Amino acid sequence: MAGNNVEVISDSEFAEKVLNSDKPVLVDFFANWCGPCKMIAPVLEDLAAEFSGKVKIAKLDVDQNQDTAAKYGVRSIPTLILFENGEQKEMLVGADPVRLRELLNKAA
Repeated sequence: MAGNNVEVISDSEFAEKVLNSDKPVLVDFFANWCGPCKMIAPVLEDLAAEFSGKVKIAKLDVDQNQDTAAKYGVRSIPTLILFENGEQKEMLVGADPVRLRELLNKAA
């Protein structure tokens, strides 16, 4: 479900790829069976290309990575959380491309 610009990560990589990143990271908590998650995927791919070098975008499958999803209180999907300097900064629940772009503009 990820393209060339969006990296799929796991619980075991989360600290390294997200919390220790030198750039802000937007994490899409998703599931393969989720309709709205599929809807937002091409938008995330476009945004990842647009914000390349400024903000990283990653996806974490909540069915396969329940520990991280639980740690950050993900109860609905898609949930998108922006991390900066190892801390959660913003959370967006649902497929909302306009708010998503606003979030990335603030982080870039």
